[in-house]
Amino acid sequence: MHHLTVKDVMTHKVISVGENTGFKDIAQTLLTHTVSALPVVDDDGHVVGIVSEADLLRGKEPQDTHSGEPTPPKRQTCANRTGGEVARELMRVPAITISKDAPVADAGRLMSENDVKRLPVIDGQGRLAGIVSRCDLLRAFIRSDHDIEREVRLDVLTRSLWMDTSLVQVTVKDGVVTLSGRMTLRGDTRIALDMTRQIDGVIDVIDELAWDRDNTRTGERL
Repeated sequence: MHHLTVKDVMTHKVISVGENTGFKDIAQTLLTHTVSALPVVDDDGHVVGIVSEADLLRGKEPQDTHSGEPTPPKRQTCANRTGGEVARELMRVPAITISKDAPVADAGRLMSENDVKRLPVIDGQGRLAGIVSRCDLLRAFIRSDHDIEREVRLDVLTRSLWMDTSLVQVTVKDGVVTLSGRMTLRGDTRIALDMTRQIDGVIDVIDELAWDRDNTRTGERL
């Protein structure tokens, strides 16, 4: 099966800033390109951090000298910052990145786990290769039900399982695949379900498969 990787859906042209880029230049770059965050790269193009609007606006919480408790935070703006900071002092580290060869599903999980909307994409040497957003990942799911059904039948049931699957039915509705019918071995039903879940464009898999013999404990494969 061919699975879309991050490099298939990412944006190749990406705006970044260097470690020594000043506060005002970072702010101007964010405004000019209408983005909320930028990768920070070193002189060799390696991603070393992320700097965002929130990082620029983040204020300090001064201590109350009488009680020792922090006073209510004050929202700082570009106007009341000195402008002396540079990217390496403002950025968040380590940067959350994804390899350009990673499956799009991995990028989706990483975004969800870290509650971010986009990820810098790196090559094998850790250099910035692009950027991938949630919107980019949606491209993997824009597939017709017919194409998904065909891939399940050909790549999963016929080419991978190498068995007579004439008693297995595949139906796809809005990206949800239902596998029904009967197989000889319980292990084959598990393989079919797992492989189907990995197909690009599959939203969910419904298991309605029956089996004749449970080979999952012995590892039997006929």
